[in-house]
Amino acid sequence: MGTHTIDTAMVKRLVEARAIHGAAIIGQPGGWSVVLKYGMEERPLGIQRADRPRLWRSLDTCVDYLKDELHIGQIDLLDATQHSPPDSLPGESRPDAADRMRKAFAAAEHDRWFREQVEIGLKEADDPETVWVSHEEVQREQAQWRAELQKRLSSTG
Repeated sequence: MGTHTIDTAMVKRLVEARAIHGAAIIGQPGGWSVVLKYGMEERPLGIQRADRPRLWRSLDTCVDYLKDELHIGQIDLLDATQHSPPDSLPGESRPDAADRMRKAFAAAEHDRWFREQVEIGLKEADDPETVWVSHEEVQREQAQWRAELQKRLSSTG
Protein backbone atom coordinates (compact mmCIF):
# COMPACT_ATOMS: atom_id res chain seq x y z
CA MET A 1 0.00 0.00 0.00
CA GLY A 2 1.44 3.39 -1.02
CA THR A 3 1.68 6.42 1.20
CA HIS A 4 -0.39 8.60 -1.10
CA THR A 5 -4.06 8.89 -0.29
CA ILE A 6 -7.09 9.46 -2.47
CA ASP A 7 -9.56 12.22 -1.65
CA THR A 8 -13.35 11.94 -1.33
CA ALA A 9 -14.09 13.92 -4.50
CA MET A 10 -11.94 11.57 -6.59
CA VAL A 11 -13.55 8.51 -4.98
CA LYS A 12 -17.00 9.83 -5.85
CA ARG A 13 -15.94 10.25 -9.48
CA LEU A 14 -14.44 6.74 -9.54
CA VAL A 15 -17.60 5.25 -8.03
CA GLU A 16 -19.68 7.07 -10.62
CA ALA A 17 -17.46 5.61 -13.35
CA ARG A 18 -17.70 2.17 -11.70
CA ALA A 19 -13.92 2.05 -11.38
CA ILE A 20 -13.74 1.06 -7.70
CA HIS A 21 -13.02 -2.67 -7.54
CA GLY A 22 -13.03 -3.11 -3.78
CA ALA A 23 -13.05 -1.50 -0.38
CA ALA A 24 -11.46 -2.65 2.85
CA ILE A 25 -11.83 -1.31 6.36
CA ILE A 26 -8.58 -1.59 8.28
CA GLY A 27 -8.31 -1.25 12.05
CA GLN A 28 -5.73 1.27 13.20
CA PRO A 29 -4.63 2.40 16.65
CA GLY A 30 -7.48 4.71 17.59
CA GLY A 31 -9.95 3.92 14.86
CA TRP A 32 -10.71 2.64 11.37
CA SER A 33 -9.42 3.62 7.94
CA VAL A 34 -10.57 2.70 4.43
CA VAL A 35 -8.44 1.32 1.61
CA LEU A 36 -9.90 1.46 -1.90
CA LYS A 37 -8.91 -0.65 -4.89
CA TYR A 38 -9.11 0.77 -8.38
CA GLY A 39 -7.23 -0.39 -11.43
CA MET A 40 -3.90 -1.75 -10.21
CA GLU A 41 -3.83 0.68 -7.28
CA GLU A 42 -4.72 0.41 -3.60
CA ARG A 43 -4.93 3.69 -1.76
CA PRO A 44 -6.24 4.80 1.61
CA LEU A 45 -9.01 7.36 1.72
CA GLY A 46 -7.39 10.59 2.85
CA ILE A 47 -8.38 13.64 4.85
CA GLN A 48 -8.83 17.00 3.19
CA ARG A 49 -5.73 19.07 2.45
CA ALA A 50 -3.30 16.49 3.82
CA ASP A 51 -1.79 13.25 2.61
CA ARG A 52 -2.87 11.27 5.67
CA PRO A 53 -5.44 8.49 5.90
CA ARG A 54 -8.83 9.48 7.27
CA LEU A 55 -9.61 7.81 10.58
CA TRP A 56 -13.04 7.07 12.08
CA ARG A 57 -13.34 6.37 15.80
CA SER A 58 -16.45 4.27 15.23
CA LEU A 59 -16.75 1.34 12.82
CA ASP A 60 -20.47 2.13 12.37
CA THR A 61 -19.68 5.71 11.33
CA CYS A 62 -17.06 4.45 8.88
CA VAL A 63 -19.50 1.99 7.28
CA ASP A 64 -22.24 4.63 7.13
CA TYR A 65 -19.83 7.03 5.39
CA LEU A 66 -18.99 4.41 2.77
CA LYS A 67 -22.66 3.63 2.16
CA ASP A 68 -24.26 7.04 2.38
CA GLU A 69 -21.56 9.45 1.24
CA LEU A 70 -19.49 7.40 -1.21
CA HIS A 71 -22.23 4.95 -2.29
CA ILE A 72 -20.00 1.92 -1.75
CA GLY A 73 -22.22 -0.89 -0.55
CA GLN A 74 -19.81 -3.82 -0.54
CA ILE A 75 -16.82 -4.15 1.76
CA ASP A 76 -14.37 -6.87 0.81
CA LEU A 77 -12.33 -6.98 3.99
CA LEU A 78 -12.58 -5.98 7.62
CA ASP A 79 -9.20 -6.28 9.35
CA ALA A 80 -9.20 -5.55 13.08
CA THR A 81 -5.80 -7.03 13.93
CA GLN A 82 -4.15 -3.62 14.49
CA HIS A 83 -7.22 -1.92 15.95
CA SER A 84 -7.13 -0.53 19.46
CA PRO A 85 -10.15 1.36 20.78
CA PRO A 86 -9.94 5.16 20.97
CA ASP A 87 -10.60 5.03 24.73
CA SER A 88 -7.37 3.13 25.35
CA LEU A 89 -5.26 5.74 23.55
CA PRO A 90 -4.30 9.23 24.57
CA GLY A 91 -6.12 11.62 22.34
CA GLU A 92 -8.59 14.39 22.06
CA SER A 93 -11.72 13.92 24.08
CA ARG A 94 -14.64 16.15 23.26
CA PRO A 95 -16.75 16.65 26.39
CA ASP A 96 -17.93 19.93 24.90
CA ALA A 97 -19.50 18.21 21.88
CA ALA A 98 -22.80 17.36 23.61
CA ASP A 99 -23.12 20.91 24.95
CA ARG A 100 -22.29 22.36 21.52
CA MET A 101 -24.94 20.15 19.88
CA ARG A 102 -27.55 21.14 22.50
CA LYS A 103 -26.83 24.81 21.81
CA ALA A 104 -27.02 24.26 18.05
CA PHE A 105 -30.39 22.49 18.33
CA ALA A 106 -31.69 25.22 20.67
CA ALA A 107 -30.57 27.91 18.21
CA ALA A 108 -32.23 26.07 15.31
CA GLU A 109 -35.45 25.70 17.33
CA HIS A 110 -35.42 29.40 18.24
CA ASP A 111 -34.81 30.33 14.60
CA ARG A 112 -37.76 28.17 13.53
CA TRP A 113 -40.00 29.76 16.22
CA PHE A 114 -38.86 33.29 15.32
CA ARG A 115 -39.54 32.78 11.60
CA GLU A 116 -42.97 31.37 12.44
CA GLN A 117 -43.76 34.43 14.58
CA VAL A 118 -42.63 36.80 11.80
CA GLU A 119 -44.84 34.93 9.32
CA ILE A 120 -47.83 35.22 11.66
CA GLY A 121 -47.14 38.94 12.09
CA LEU A 122 -46.90 39.51 8.35
CA LYS A 123 -50.17 37.67 7.74
CA GLU A 124 -51.85 39.73 10.47
CA ALA A 125 -50.45 42.96 9.01
CA ASP A 126 -51.79 42.05 5.56
CA ASP A 127 -55.25 41.15 6.90
CA PRO A 128 -57.74 43.91 5.96
CA GLU A 129 -59.70 43.33 9.19
CA THR A 130 -56.69 44.11 11.40
CA VAL A 131 -57.38 47.04 13.73
CA TRP A 132 -54.42 49.42 13.91
CA VAL A 133 -53.65 51.50 17.01
CA SER A 134 -51.75 54.75 16.59
CA HIS A 135 -48.54 55.47 18.47
CA GLU A 136 -50.09 58.50 20.14
CA GLU A 137 -53.00 56.41 21.46
CA VAL A 138 -50.61 53.82 22.91
CA GLN A 139 -48.53 56.57 24.56
CA ARG A 140 -51.69 58.11 26.05
CA GLU A 141 -52.84 54.70 27.45
CA GLN A 142 -49.37 54.01 28.89
CA ALA A 143 -49.23 57.43 30.56
CA GLN A 144 -52.64 56.80 32.10
CA TRP A 145 -51.57 53.32 33.28
CA ARG A 146 -48.36 54.74 34.82
CA ALA A 147 -50.31 57.50 36.60
CA GLU A 148 -52.75 54.94 38.09
CA LEU A 149 -49.86 52.71 39.19
CA GLN A 150 -48.01 55.69 40.74
CA LYS A 151 -51.19 56.68 42.60
CA ARG A 152 -51.64 53.14 44.00
CA LEU A 153 -47.97 52.96 45.05
CA SER A 154 -48.10 56.29 46.85
CA SER A 155 -51.34 55.41 48.67
CA THR A 156 -49.99 52.05 49.96
CA GLY A 157 -46.89 53.45 51.43
